[in-house]
Amino acid sequence: MMLTAVRCLSAVGLLLAGIGAPAASAAMAPARCDHVAVGLQVLGSGGPIPLPGRASAGYLLWVGGKARVLIDAGGGVFLRFGEAGASLADLDAVLITHLHTDHVADLVALLKSGYFTDRNRALSIFGPRGNGRFPGMREFVDAHFDADRGSYRYLRGFNAGEEGLFRLDVFEVGSRQGADATRQVSNGVQMRAVAVAHGPVPSLGFRLDVTDADHQYAIALSGDQNLRTTAFTSLAEGVDLLVMPMAIGQTSTSVQRSLHATPRDIGLAAEQAKAARLVVSHFMPRSLAAPESNRVALAEGYHGEIVEARDLLCLPLRPISSEHGSDLPREPQSDVQ
Repeated sequence: MMLTAVRCLSAVGLLLAGIGAPAASAAMAPARCDHVAVGLQVLGSGGPIPLPGRASAGYLLWVGGKARVLIDAGGGVFLRFGEAGASLADLDAVLITHLHTDHVADLVALLKSGYFTDRNRALSIFGPRGNGRFPGMREFVDAHFDADRGSYRYLRGFNAGEEGLFRLDVFEVGSRQGADATRQVSNGVQMRAVAVAHGPVPSLGFRLDVTDADHQYAIALSGDQNLRTTAFTSLAEGVDLLVMPMAIGQTSTSVQRSLHATPRDIGLAAEQAKAARLVVSHFMPRSLAAPESNRVALAEGYHGEIVEARDLLCLPLRPISSEHGSDLPREPQSDVQ
């Protein structure tokens, strides 16, 4: 069924088109985001299970016709990056929400593609800190590119910007005490990160504020989470676009809910954040199985505009204003344990 974005008029009057697998022709037709002042492009709207027309998680922030910030790089994002007309030479930063394969499997392939551009400046990569079960972002990169032990040691030049490769500057972000300090990740683009709860997996949510000569734009993108903490919702206050993974349906098991938020909780969080638009993404068969139930559950909490993500969808950002909340996020308080 074709995918649409509509404004929800009421909790009982949700008009969002059926959530399901996109038609192949619609999903595969290249879409461009280089004609908008600021835009977010969906590179992958799926998850860890192969679905027709859906790559795994990935998003691209376009500013002034250039692809500047990549958020996640799951399987298939390498292909979608090219279909979007993006160039790694333009990229200023990569943000990785967590180290599950459906969020990071194509990262090495994308980085390697930079060898065939004229890029020589460093690329910043931001990702989570590790724990006993998962490496942190630095350890993950080292495991690939360490000169002696890396699985891709032939690309060891990434460590120091040698052998025709550019240097990777790796940062671990996302405090469990609240949002990190603001970092400039591209010209006019500021980022804040916060830890979110995804079972035992270190996972992050990001807010990006973009400022040009006349306007300010704001988006928030969450890694997988169960929404049992409040820091990300506070961080997302007043954004134009709130991107949330919807990997489970409203009818789900306790194990699934320990990792992922239900549609009803997603709707409530979007309403609490006063987001102008909610983008639901990261679909899996279990979250596509009962579209009517999921639509109703989303609308029980959220009364704004809902967009169903599809691969290569370009979403021009709208300037934020007092109508949608404060121009600047308040300091969120985390309750991640």
